[in-house]
Amino acid sequence: MKGSSTLLLAAATLLCACGLAAGEDDNEFFMDFLQTLLVGDPEELYSGPLSKYEVNADCREALAELKSCIDGLQPAHKAELIKLLVVVLG
Repeated sequence: MKGSSTLLLAAATLLCACGLAAGEDDNEFFMDFLQTLLVGDPEELYSGPLSKYEVNADCREALAELKSCIDGLQPAHKAELIKLLVVVLG
């Protein structure tokens, strides 16, 4: 679970560092972003939750690396992360 928490923390930190999360819809944005990161493909990030933002090349690289790490998780671990998201943000 330590690795899973680290991935979620890294995703949240990345968003804050890139200055993407602001406004009243933070919970909805984070839920969409993290769910897409967990089960979607990289292009879905840019056409979905990040579509209204200009994501620079460094942030795209970081997202690609984070997505690669998440894709390497066992399916059961991904399922547990999704359950956590539903509890925390739902």
